[in-house]
Amino acid sequence: MSEHKAASRYARSLIDLSTEQNAFEEMKNDMVLLEQVIDQNPELEAILKNPIVPLNKKTGILDHVFGDKVHAVTKAFLKLVVSKGRSGILFAISKAFIAQYNLIKGIVTAEVTSATGLTDANRAEITNIVKKENGANVVVIKEKIDDKLIGGFVLKVGDRQFDASISSSLSKLKKEFAQGLV
Repeated sequence: MSEHKAASRYARSLIDLSTEQNAFEEMKNDMVLLEQVIDQNPELEAILKNPIVPLNKKTGILDHVFGDKVHAVTKAFLKLVVSKGRSGILFAISKAFIAQYNLIKGIVTAEVTSATGLTDANRAEITNIVKKENGANVVVIKEKIDDKLIGGFVLKVGDRQFDASISSSLSKLKKEFAQGLV
């Protein structure tokens, strides 16, 4: 089974368990913490993926790192995943859990890359468009600034991308000139 499929199944199981235990929000916070810690500590990820490291050591490390910072259900879940020899996919599980949580709650992330910072009016307009197009309840905007765009912006929502940057327009125009279309 692929890592992605297995991670999605574990995440789905954790969502079901957390809903049953009335700890859905706490589990989401724990998964965000887990994702951040593993992402910021490549050594931890290497240990979790290393088949030579004994399972009890992995469990001890996770218990030491997360201790009382996570819900009891999360602690039990981490122990279960490690005991099944699947600690190498904990990062993928946390990402899958967050993605499924966002889907359930109607939260959509929009990545906006622009030449300059967005104004409040820009943010509001992008939020309204994304809500309308995706049926989202909440839109989280992640902003990036790229001065190579010259002007305009690139909006990415999921696997869809809308490019309204000046550099893209100039590039298209250049191609049309080269092909003799203009």
